[in-house]
Amino acid sequence: MPELDPLLLSRIQFAFTISFHILFPSFTIGLAAWLVVLEALWLKTGKAIYLDIAQHWTKIFAVSFGMGVVSGVVLSYEFGTNWSELSRRGGNVIGPLMSYEVLTAFFLEAGFLGIMLFGAKRVSKPVHFFAACMVALGTVISAFWILSANSWMQTPAGFRVADDGVLHVTDWGEAIFNPSFPYRFAHMLAAAYLTTAFIVAGIGAWYILRERSVAHGRIMLGMGLSLLVWLAPLQLVIGDMHGLNTLKHQPAKIAALEAHWETGKNVPLILFAVPDPKEETNHYQLAIPNLGSLILTHEWDGEIRGLKSFPPEDRPNPIIPFFAFRIMVGIGTIMIAVGIIGSILWLRGRLYTSRWFLHLLTWVSPLGFLAVLAGWFTAEVGRQPWTVYGVLRTADAVSPVPGGSVLASIILFVLVYGIVFGAGLYYIAQLVRRGPDETPPVPEEDEAYLSHRPMAASGNP
Repeated sequence: MPELDPLLLSRIQFAFTISFHILFPSFTIGLAAWLVVLEALWLKTGKAIYLDIAQHWTKIFAVSFGMGVVSGVVLSYEFGTNWSELSRRGGNVIGPLMSYEVLTAFFLEAGFLGIMLFGAKRVSKPVHFFAACMVALGTVISAFWILSANSWMQTPAGFRVADDGVLHVTDWGEAIFNPSFPYRFAHMLAAAYLTTAFIVAGIGAWYILRERSVAHGRIMLGMGLSLLVWLAPLQLVIGDMHGLNTLKHQPAKIAALEAHWETGKNVPLILFAVPDPKEETNHYQLAIPNLGSLILTHEWDGEIRGLKSFPPEDRPNPIIPFFAFRIMVGIGTIMIAVGIIGSILWLRGRLYTSRWFLHLLTWVSPLGFLAVLAGWFTAEVGRQPWTVYGVLRTADAVSPVPGGSVLASIILFVLVYGIVFGAGLYYIAQLVRRGPDETPPVPEEDEAYLSHRPMAASGNP
């Protein structure tokens, strides 16, 4: 039996657990903000349909938030079980940043989540709205600290290396606001809001097609599309700025995700290829001349370093970043196209009656999750062979544990995740299928709710 590689298996395990976890924050960050908007509209207009939708999606948020917390706790333990050398050498930086996330974001979310979920009958409307705002703010603060820690590993700053190899912070401002952090934070927040908008619009379209909860579905579709139509193009701009930053600080990653082997000017934009790391070339390449330099450097004859200019031991394997990046960009293009088409149909008064478009929205609604995963694979695999870029190699960060132990834990993770989170996802699917019409109403003494109930039931938002 061949010897099991603990490094490869530890990377596979972390990739599995982080990929599973990131799906939930990428949904709940946007969903929490949308719930705030719904409550604000209800408080402003008094129309009960907004409360119907908010009550319905609050249940979905609660289950998704819980699964996100549980899957996130696992990652913290993996730093000790699988990546003890990273914890030993980089813990002085990463540990406090992750602790700040708990002390600020998690405590804020936990403190107000109970009021948001169970306080509708026990507190006033403004207090309940304030609780929803605090939960939404907590999700953003959580993303701030986690992205700061991850970005520091991508573009480390504000530290020194001691004689024993341990990293010590010399400037917390530089460490927190490291060179890539502003772009990665903005890119991730926009991705989370887009993911939620796509899901909300798609489910709204599904309700309309089913001719059930139609009034609710129209609002979901309209609000999701209204965010998508401007945020998707803005995400393209944010991604371009992030790319320029990556070219400056991580040129090997850019060379890998573009599959450029030779350094040169006027490089092409490679639309498709099969990178071959052994032969240091691309097969079946389809490219547009010069466009690569223009996009990557904003200069027609801009110079791009190729993978061959880096020592072989310092190069990321280009296969995964190359295809993951194109999946992410392709989905972003689809989002922009859907936003444009939806806007045209809305201007023509056919947004809610064009069944082909409603079917399209339903089919493409999960693509935001796939784009998030593709983006993370692009960033994390493109960073290799470094855990802390240019400072600590991944091979030197792994725990001294046998490969068999890591393999056993991977199998257990797959089984447990499949059962526990499979049940949670099934419950969410049942909530979605049930629809807002079957969401229990607020207490009868809520006169504002009762006074607008006929309007909501008639399908008029």
